Amino acid sequence: MQESAYIENNNGVWRVRGSRVSLASIVRVFREGMSAESISRECFPSLSLEQVYGAITHYLANRREADRLIASDETDAATWQVNASTDPMFSSKMAAARAAMLTHA
Repeated sequence: MQESAYIENNNGVWRVRGSRVSLASIVRVFREGMSAESISRECFPSLSLEQVYGAITHYLANRREADRLIASDETDAATWQVNASTDPMFSSKMAAARAAMLTHA
């Protein structure tokens, strides 16, 4: 998939240019039936309506490849989540980090 005026590849993640919002997160709520106006106002108020429309347009123009990339990302995330939840070292580090945050809050 090529970059566009509204979408850039930032370290392997397709994002709205100049933001941390991923194309996948916009596509997810768009597929659920939200309008661009609702997405901009309710989900990602840091994005302009133009940016949301640009992201949706980019997705629709590259739908097959974008869907493939999004599915791959979701599979990777699910695998990471399973591995992290069964790793005792990870669990203990997360518990320690949570405890440290609570004592410093």
